[in-house]
Amino acid sequence: MKYALFLGCKIPSRLPAYELSTRAVLLRLGVTLVDLEFNCCGYPARNVSREAFVVAAARNLAIAERAGLDVLTPCTCCFGSLRHAISFLEEDPELRSRVSQALAVEGIAWSGKTEVEHLLPVLARTIGVDALGAAVRAPRAGLRVAAQYGCHALRPSNVARFDNPLAPTTFETLIRLTGATPVDWPRQLDCCGDPLHESNAPLSEHIARAKIADAKASGAEAMCTACPHCHLRFDSAQAGSPKPSIRSLLYTQLLGLAMGLDEKSLGLECPESPIRGR
Repeated sequence: MKYALFLGCKIPSRLPAYELSTRAVLLRLGVTLVDLEFNCCGYPARNVSREAFVVAAARNLAIAERAGLDVLTPCTCCFGSLRHAISFLEEDPELRSRVSQALAVEGIAWSGKTEVEHLLPVLARTIGVDALGAAVRAPRAGLRVAAQYGCHALRPSNVARFDNPLAPTTFETLIRLTGATPVDWPRQLDCCGDPLHESNAPLSEHIARAKIADAKASGAEAMCTACPHCHLRFDSAQAGSPKPSIRSLLYTQLLGLAMGLDEKSLGLECPESPIRGR
């Protein structure tokens, strides 16, 4: 099993533990990750120039297509961005023609052969729950976690095709495989607030803190994330506190620990982690 790994901009620059833990877990599961010379997914340009956004995204898709590989990304924002670009290219022939001309300058082309997958469905459906269950060596029994999907993973559902946007179950299934217990929490499908931070920081912080409070009130010891934007927003909302009220935990870290991988390889070296000793 082989994929072109698309990390995006946020993970390498601000959340390297997500890259470390993704590579460590997938290596143990026998997945080969190929590093290609990708650019930004195009998301920052989307509200400025639809065509510039699609060209940036399509360039990545064309590079993966040239290598004969599907794309796997652990970033839900990049996942949604690349899937949106594919949708726009498929439904707009004029846009597709202009994008093709831009790509032709580099001698590359997009034909729609390359699929874009988020890490969680690849784990749950492609690798499969049986294989993941067999890889678990140190179950995280007793740990209660709140699953944070992130907006771009679920909406719009006709583009993401990730899970039921109103009642998703993929993340909870994956959490149970580690031995941990996913909690029910009312604000699970709410936005983390990150998209608002630059335009309205107080509102963004209010949304993030409301989600954190809701997860904690629902009995969670950690918020399990699969989106760097959500993960960083929850950490930022608790920055400056002597001790965070609840820990943000990447799913790849949770899975890696359950598989018996060492904490350093997963980017987990915090002595106050709620998962240590479980």
